[in-house]
Amino acid sequence: MFADSTAPGADVQSLWRSARSARCEAKTCQTGKISTAEAAAQSHIARDAAVQTEQSKDAVQDFQQEVQVDYTGLLSFLQRVEDAVIKELNKNWKSHAFDGFEVNWTDQDETVLCLHTLSYPEAQDQNLQVTSVSWNATGSVLACSYGRLDNGDWSTEKSYVCTWNLDRRALNPQHPDLVVDVPSSVMCLAFHPSQPSLIAGGLFSGELVVWDTSRTEDPVMWRTGMTDDTHTDPVYQVNWLPDTKHRNHARLLSVATDGKILVWREGQDGRLVLAEGFAIVAQQIPRSTRLKKVAWGEAAVGVTSLSFSHFDGGVFVVGVEGGYPLRCSALAQAPALPRPGSSVPLRAPAEFAFSPHAGPVYSVSCSPFHRQSGFLLPPSPRNLFLSCGTDGQVHLHSLLQTQPLLALQLSKKYLFCVCWSPVRPLVFAAASGEGVHLFDLARSMQKPTVSLKQSMSDCPVYCLEFNTKHTRLLAAGDAAGTVKVWQLSSHFTEQGPREMNHLEQLANEIMD
Repeated sequence: MFADSTAPGADVQSLWRSARSARCEAKTCQTGKISTAEAAAQSHIARDAAVQTEQSKDAVQDFQQEVQVDYTGLLSFLQRVEDAVIKELNKNWKSHAFDGFEVNWTDQDETVLCLHTLSYPEAQDQNLQVTSVSWNATGSVLACSYGRLDNGDWSTEKSYVCTWNLDRRALNPQHPDLVVDVPSSVMCLAFHPSQPSLIAGGLFSGELVVWDTSRTEDPVMWRTGMTDDTHTDPVYQVNWLPDTKHRNHARLLSVATDGKILVWREGQDGRLVLAEGFAIVAQQIPRSTRLKKVAWGEAAVGVTSLSFSHFDGGVFVVGVEGGYPLRCSALAQAPALPRPGSSVPLRAPAEFAFSPHAGPVYSVSCSPFHRQSGFLLPPSPRNLFLSCGTDGQVHLHSLLQTQPLLALQLSKKYLFCVCWSPVRPLVFAAASGEGVHLFDLARSMQKPTVSLKQSMSDCPVYCLEFNTKHTRLLAAGDAAGTVKVWQLSSHFTEQGPREMNHLEQLANEIMD
């Protein structure tokens, strides 16, 4: 019924191959055949040539011979000079002739140039003044605060904080990179020492605010608010302090004309919380026999400025409205006279009063320099500080004596700020009602080396600050609402040999 069978295979002819072969045609390439031909080289004959200096066979043999050394004579010479060489080496090792000296490979420059003139037209339209300037941690961003320093109640007037990045290619001097609206006049600013975007400000109302410039929508990061701990007078200076308990955090210090020096720490919900505080009270300031009791009794104790010692974190100097610079201790434990309302007991830090100015002290600046030696004799550079005030004088003080080492009449008008150079022990700058004065004690002990006109109208300069990263830059803000960035000459930024010794000698000569 069923049987195996083989069916014939089916064969389907391919039409694809024939169709494709029909479409393919022989085509020539874009370029024709490349022709090649043998050509002779530029030079096909080689020969040896003599070198520039021939050496005879005899000279080669002489060079290869062993050099004869008189080892006995050499040993005798070394033994003879050994003591003298060791003596000179020890002298050089102990010498300070080249302390702080750096070789300058660039050409010397004696000119001081204005690199930028910065302003915010809207603030100028309101006749606001530049009250403070500050460089950030990178040295590239400059901030200024707008407010009023003349008479009047400006607590309710709107003001601004502006920043410019000077490294930005499209820098617009009249268009800040960031503008922060502030409901009260901003009296002072300070960038965080290591976090480039954080900046603290003190307000006319007594409040403190910390802004984060990287947050453009809502830059306010912390604030004190208006509490019983808040200053009751305008805040005239803010400083960042390292937090010994938390490395990544920093505390904030503020001073005001209510006589209080307050230290704040980060709290919850964006609040700054009072950590500790001090109060300057006239009855608790140590009197000096060299100070007039009448003037002392009339002295106001509102704090206008503060500067910490760069080598003893427990020592700081304050200037007060009564004209006195005061040496204070952060380790003081004596309670200040009772002041109601403070959540933290306030202490009395004043230890020593210096000879006063003939008016309120507006600025103090401690020396950032010290001598590299095993011992220090007063007055050493680390014990020196500068003060200035409404009498137009700058006083050079030692922390160890009452009377100033030097009193310089720099201006017939007020001096609003004095600042020690971060790189030159003999150089400082002062802001006056006439402009900016640069002083180099190595050149003159009596008059400024350079006086800079901030504007054609002779408006007062209220604030200035050296750039510690780009040391040739100095920023100054004035009453017309402009900030000028000056490029200093190399004479003001390059430390010479024995410069700190020179400062010690000057101080010693004045004392004698």
